[in-house]
Amino acid sequence: MVTPGLFITFEGSEGCGKSTQITYLRKYFEQIHPLREVIAVREPGGTALGEKIRQLLQYENSHVSIVAQAELLLFAASRAQLVREVIRPALQRGAVVLCDRFLDSTTAYQGAARALNHDIVEVINTFATGGLLPDLTILLDLEVTLGRARVHQRSKKSAMIDRMEQESEAFYESVRKEYLNLASLQRERWIVMDASLPPEQVAQNIIMKLQEKIACVK
Repeated sequence: MVTPGLFITFEGSEGCGKSTQITYLRKYFEQIHPLREVIAVREPGGTALGEKIRQLLQYENSHVSIVAQAELLLFAASRAQLVREVIRPALQRGAVVLCDRFLDSTTAYQGAARALNHDIVEVINTFATGGLLPDLTILLDLEVTLGRARVHQRSKKSAMIDRMEQESEAFYESVRKEYLNLASLQRERWIVMDASLPPEQVAQNIIMKLQEKIACVK
């Protein structure tokens, strides 16, 4: 009998530490269930097509304009490919799938911050995912000013400038507000973590919360 798959997504604004926490949690699952497959994927990306879309969305030359509607559809295209090529097959094998962003990012970024029609965003999200929802979503909540300071510090070490990271403080306040709103409306699925704490402490807090939610983490 195949163990049911487990789908956990990480959400949060820029600089909140998603990649770091996914690495911590992946190692934790591999330690407590060494025979169980654990995979980590990211959005946009995770497939050959998705990585090309990621490059376009994040690092295309500034003279290439991407309107909000096109941005929404590009994220959806990457997600549709990722769900069908990677996530669903992995869940069917009984794997633990840790995903850096999923449909809630689109709701927060394109729906709220870009002010696109909520109903249209929801329809496109559902179409792209085929109705797939995470079992749990971990929101790494962080004050916008702190997140932007982290991004600025990180950018000093990289020659690549992320298009999304150049948005205004007001844009990211809208993103954060929408994430917290989503978490308050769907408490069974969401876990909100204070991402201002040291990374090791955040990781410990995540594991404790997951232990309260799902038996396989114990």
